Amino acid sequence: MTRPLARGGTLLLASIAATAIANNYAIQPALSAVAADLGVPLSMIGLVPTAALIGCMTGFALLLPLTDHLAPNRLVTAQLTALAAALALGAAAPGAVVLLVAYVLIGAAASVAAQASSIAGRYAPPGRRGTGVATVAAGMSAGILLSRLAGGTLADALGWRRMLLVFAALALLGAIAAATLLPRQQPHSRRGYRATLASLPPLLRHHPQLRRAVTTGGLWYFAFNLIWVALALTLAQPPHSLGPTAIGLYSLAGLLGFAALPLTGRLADRYTPHTVITAGMLTAAVGTALLATGLNNPPTTALGLALFDAGCFVAQAANQSRIIALNPQRSGSLSSVYLVLYFTIGAIGTAVAAPLLNTLGWQGTAFAALAALLLAAALVPIGNRQTRREPARGTGPASER
Repeated sequence: MTRPLARGGTLLLASIAATAIANNYAIQPALSAVAADLGVPLSMIGLVPTAALIGCMTGFALLLPLTDHLAPNRLVTAQLTALAAALALGAAAPGAVVLLVAYVLIGAAASVAAQASSIAGRYAPPGRRGTGVATVAAGMSAGILLSRLAGGTLADALGWRRMLLVFAALALLGAIAAATLLPRQQPHSRRGYRATLASLPPLLRHHPQLRRAVTTGGLWYFAFNLIWVALALTLAQPPHSLGPTAIGLYSLAGLLGFAALPLTGRLADRYTPHTVITAGMLTAAVGTALLATGLNNPPTTALGLALFDAGCFVAQAANQSRIIALNPQRSGSLSSVYLVLYFTIGAIGTAVAAPLLNTLGWQGTAFAALAALLLAAALVPIGNRQTRREPARGTGPASER
């Protein structure tokens, strides 16, 4: 039988998720300084975020399933130690190639943030899975939202190399805490690691609910990346002509989504994830409709972004909760499949943002995102009705033994 997390364990996992995922973004405000220091074109250093994304998706595919095989204290400690080592390598990088390699490793090790979410769901007390997942999701959201601000501030004060060392020290502190406080119980698994990796693709066939979670989650993450990339491009151009710092301040509107996440967990535990996801999509759709009215009124833009981010964050936390509930003993594998496809669809949103903006303008791009959100909201009730007709797979007491 799985023992619940110790008191404070969920908050520790949330802190680990926040500081780990922040490493994928913290260096971005300092990229021009990095290029100047290394004496290479900014276009080459501009590949650093891409390297981090490639590493993170690799971690989702290859490292996240390890939560089904290794005790949380050992797994999280090892991965945070590897993250600290990769950050130290980046801090000592003599050139762009070493830095890019370091950021592939940093991105892979930062996938410990997703492991933290899976562990929180698996080891949550009875009836508290949604709350546990939402708490860790709040930590991840805070890490993403505040990473660029923290990274830019530290880089200005200490230099980009020492900034990376500060994050390495935080990773080591997290590793020490994880070794001490996280569960030492090793999950029971009937298959080896290689067999687990081979079993990942068939999970989509065996779990219709996982397919629906990928479809709906992918739609709102497509919309999320589409809006934020197009927003940054639009605000940088006339008539707005804002600088990077001013554009970055708009991301603080997402703090509403961060504040709403703890409530999301309680609602998902009390009602159903489907209900919470639908409410989240409709909230995000209202925010997108406000954004589609134009960006000339900053308070309206801020409110639109706040509702948009809150809806997407809320839906993501509830979606991950229902994925873990499919089979808590295989939560790492299920989350691995979901997140790899989720980020892939989101990357498409990033890639098409500029072409759509050039073709349709800001309002047309916002309406494209709105269409994706409304489609996601429409698909959730359909999936809920089909779920009631289908026999449960991998749930219930038998699957948790």
